[in-house]
Amino acid sequence: MDPEYVRTLQRWCFVIEEELDKVLDFWQKYSHDTEHGGFFTCLDKDGKIYDETKYVWLQARQVWMYCKLYNEVPKYANDQILQPALKGAQFLLNNCLISRDGCKRCAFSVTKGGKAIKIQRTLFSECFFVMAMSEAWRSTKEEIYQDAAVTMMMQIYHWCLVDDSALGRESLPGSVPMSSLAVPMMALCLCHQIETCAIEWSHSKATTLKDWAIGQMLNHVKRGGAKVLENISPDGKEISGSIGRVQIPGHTIECGWFLLRHAMKIGDDELAEKAIQSFISAPFEQGWDDEYGGILYFTDADGFPPTQLEWNMKLWWPHNEAMIAFLLAYVHTKKEIFIKQFDKVAQYSFEKFVDKEHGEWFGYLHQDGRISSRFKGATWKGCFHIPRSLLMCKQLLSEILNK
Repeated sequence: MDPEYVRTLQRWCFVIEEELDKVLDFWQKYSHDTEHGGFFTCLDKDGKIYDETKYVWLQARQVWMYCKLYNEVPKYANDQILQPALKGAQFLLNNCLISRDGCKRCAFSVTKGGKAIKIQRTLFSECFFVMAMSEAWRSTKEEIYQDAAVTMMMQIYHWCLVDDSALGRESLPGSVPMSSLAVPMMALCLCHQIETCAIEWSHSKATTLKDWAIGQMLNHVKRGGAKVLENISPDGKEISGSIGRVQIPGHTIECGWFLLRHAMKIGDDELAEKAIQSFISAPFEQGWDDEYGGILYFTDADGFPPTQLEWNMKLWWPHNEAMIAFLLAYVHTKKEIFIKQFDKVAQYSFEKFVDKEHGEWFGYLHQDGRISSRFKGATWKGCFHIPRSLLMCKQLLSEILNK
């Protein structure tokens, strides 16, 4: 490796480890609900709670994040991390499971005391519930967490491969059936998570679900590999209109490193190449804003103006995902272009998103990089994408530098 790149990676290794400590300190100081368990995630820039509603995605993600840090980083293997995580896991078990249509669903939001407010039409609350329970099992080996993860995993398998009629909007005469990239992406993520935690649930179902997820994700690659579309028809064809042309570069890049991680694990070089070229490199080039820097939120496959009004905003999480993706791509290929791309995204992220006064990151910027919303946590932003990215980048950087 070029000595200049070595110095660049050494610097980022130090900066990222330091930033992970700062981000974690913010959530430990301000988010814990010591009365009911779980976490407050609607936090202003200085950590003040501005809404006590608890969003189940974020409750489960923070349990997962704390347990993962406890499991993988020696300096975080302490009760200051584990006990809030387990109280959060118990909050999920006690309050967030609801019986609907003969199966267990997870609420989308609950009160601070745990009374259900809303259920989504999607399976993502349930997916993050599995992540939380499985990582809590990995931390404690308590059967209650493994049982909860396996039971919900069976339900997710059923929705993906047998019958999803309990999900989704009511079908109307003019509605267009669609297959979303997000569902197989999460299915592949869960398969990896369950394997990492060494949870036995069903070898045949695990293999079937993985194969289905990868096949579905690859179906979204269109136009000779040049475009990855967010929505396609159930039989894998493009959908007419703006909804069919939607691209979310950050989401596609996240899919890319999920696929690449799996391909590297099983030694599938062809899948790895598709992951890098179609899911990481091409979406990054199409989504990078050459005028102001940063990754655009939405793009249109045919170059029309995206219909989403927030299309040109810069959000925190696409940049988190790109940082992971480029380091993983370098680990696989040893091509220094990916170090250069990682450095480009990391420089933008640390310059624009990091709050040097209060800690943590702002999440939403205008196209020109000005802060759009000052909060650190809300309905969708919590203790997940940033610390996950910082943890994984630190691990990947250490691997690269040690070699």
